[in-house]
Amino acid sequence: MTTKKVTKVSGGGTPQTLTFVPTAEAKAQAGKFRKYAIILWVLAVVAQICAMAILFKKDPEIDLNTGTRVWLIVILLIDLILLVAGSFFWKKANRLVPASKKEAVKFFLQNQLGVVVAAIAFAPVVILAFIKKEYLVGAIAALFMVGGGLLSADFSPPSIEEYSKQSAYVQELMGVDQVFWTKSGTKFHLYEDCQYLKSSRTTEIFEGGTIVDAYANNPKIKPEISSLCSACERRGAKDKGWSDNYLQQVKDRAFGVE
Repeated sequence: MTTKKVTKVSGGGTPQTLTFVPTAEAKAQAGKFRKYAIILWVLAVVAQICAMAILFKKDPEIDLNTGTRVWLIVILLIDLILLVAGSFFWKKANRLVPASKKEAVKFFLQNQLGVVVAAIAFAPVVILAFIKKEYLVGAIAALFMVGGGLLSADFSPPSIEEYSKQSAYVQELMGVDQVFWTKSGTKFHLYEDCQYLKSSRTTEIFEGGTIVDAYANNPKIKPEISSLCSACERRGAKDKGWSDNYLQQVKDRAFGVE
C-alpha cells in the first residue's frame, strides 16, 4: 500500500461558535489574497488601455496590418489571463471570509466582483474596436469578456450562514469541526482512514483543519454540505447509534428543512 503524506492544518479539533466567525489568521490570509486580486485586476485594465491606445490611432477606413492586429490580440489575451488570475485569488479570499446573505448587495458584489471587472476590463475595448471597424479584434475581445466573466463568476458562493450550518452539523455528528481532504478531491472527510482517502490515487492527506480550511485550500471542493463524503457521514451516524431516518432529521434540522 502506498504511504500517504499527511499535512497537518491547524484550526480544527475545537468546538466552534454557532455563527461562523473567521479567525484572525483567515482574515489576514484573505486580505493578502484580495491584494493579489486587485493588483492583477489593475494590470488587466492597464493591458486594456494599451490595446485601446493602439486602436485610437487607427483610421477606421484603413485596415490594421497583420503584425499590429496580432499584437492587439496578444495584449487582449494577457488582459484575460490577468483577469482570471485575479478572480482566482478573490474567490479564494471569499472562501476564507465569506459575506452574509442577509446583506444582499454586498453578498452579490463580493462574490461576483470578478464578473464586474471582466466588463470593465473588456467592454470599452470592444466598443472602440467596432467604432474603428476592427471587427475581428472586437469579436475576440467580446469573446474574452464573456469567457472571462464566466470563469470569474462564482456559481456556488460561500456564505456565513452556510458555513455556520455546516460546521454545526459536523460538530453534532462528530463533536468537533475537524475534517480531512486531498489536493485534488471534491469531498471533505470526517475520518482519516476513510476508504476513499486510502485510494492509491491519493498521495497526500490534509488533516486537522475545519470545513472552511478544506474549502480554502482546495477550490475543487464546493462550499456546500453535498461536499461531505457520504460514507463518512453514514459512519459518523452509525458510531453514534443513529438510524438513517434520524440522521436525515438531524440534517434537515441543521439546514432548516421543514
